[in-house]
Amino acid sequence: MKKWMLVGAAAVGLLGLAGCGSKKEASDDNEKTEIKYFSYSATPDFEKQLNEMVKAFEEENPTIKVNVEMAPFDTYFTKLQTLLAGGKAPDVFEMNYENFVSYANKGKLLDLTDRVEKDKDLDLSKVNTKAFDAYKYKGKQLGLTESFSNVVTIYNKDMFDKAGISYPAEDWKWEDEIEAAEKLTNTKENIYGTYSPVTMNEFFKVAAQNGGQIYDEKGKLTIDSSKNVEALQHMVDLVDKYKVSPSPAEMSGQKSEDLFMNGQLGMVHTGIWMFGQFKDAPFNWDIQVEAGNTQKATHFFAEGLVVSKETKEADAAYKFSKFMSIGEEAAKIRVDNSWNLPISNDKTILDTYLKQTPPENRQAVFNSLDYLILPPVTDNWAKLSDAADQEFQNVLLGKETAKEALEKLQKQFE
Repeated sequence: MKKWMLVGAAAVGLLGLAGCGSKKEASDDNEKTEIKYFSYSATPDFEKQLNEMVKAFEEENPTIKVNVEMAPFDTYFTKLQTLLAGGKAPDVFEMNYENFVSYANKGKLLDLTDRVEKDKDLDLSKVNTKAFDAYKYKGKQLGLTESFSNVVTIYNKDMFDKAGISYPAEDWKWEDEIEAAEKLTNTKENIYGTYSPVTMNEFFKVAAQNGGQIYDEKGKLTIDSSKNVEALQHMVDLVDKYKVSPSPAEMSGQKSEDLFMNGQLGMVHTGIWMFGQFKDAPFNWDIQVEAGNTQKATHFFAEGLVVSKETKEADAAYKFSKFMSIGEEAAKIRVDNSWNLPISNDKTILDTYLKQTPPENRQAVFNSLDYLILPPVTDNWAKLSDAADQEFQNVLLGKETAKEALEKLQKQFE
């Protein structure tokens, strides 16, 4: 899974991305303020849509020009750090929720609190306030949420029909998914019942489904708790014990979405950002809220726009961030193209989303929000995630037990 979803080589090139600063361009009787925006979520599937948003913003704000640079997610933050270190920060840049706190702690982000509080045109009654507040840190508004997404179970209806079993239900538990997955699996033909990655990004949610947590209410690391051990063991058992999920070797470098499109996966746990890619699947498919164990829990991912503390065009940067966050035109473009969800709670916009097919059961997207869980946001989250991914692979390979892996992480990071 991913999250979280991410024009060409010329567009990605960053050598031309100058540092923050006031730049005016003569345009008839007006001077244009130029700002630079650095993004990852549009690459490679939504570049056209991002350009449409920028065009709409510039039409509403004819004195502001937005210069867009894009990079894929896997290289984005490395390039962003290089720009910041070199004093060439973009005026506005995209920031996923998982990395937000780290950048906030480094003092790289402009505090937008006063602008938000004094903005008479900002109507927060028209947005999902929980999503909007995601980019608050220590009481300060350090970014504006532009979109959010979650993870659901996407399943091949034709495979379920052929096996003569009922489709996933919202009240499913782990055992129900395993039972169905066993009936769908045919390892001789490289067909598997279910898939979710054995990584930290998946584990913190699965742990929550079992009543576990990575950090307790006081912020203390509790990764080696018995509930967490049970959760990791469940993830590994799908591969090694029940053999209903392909191992990394059996995937042979293919992505889970490729296997699903090939008809080799009955169920895949992935994000709603995949709806567009799966739209042309050669079979019928639908979605459901993910199964839980002792309780339900589902991922909540967010992308936001933050403004560099060094920008010399703070007002223009704020206007653009606000447009991308709550602008009606930006929201419509997202919904019309199944590009995550805008934070708008406008019924007209959301009704349009619900009417789009496939999947038929889009309501499951919103039902999943009742069980959302945010990823832990600590300064060492990236290091803990990387170390955990390595340990989890050792468990998959039988080099250590789930308990040993989590105890090792606890000692390393507590």
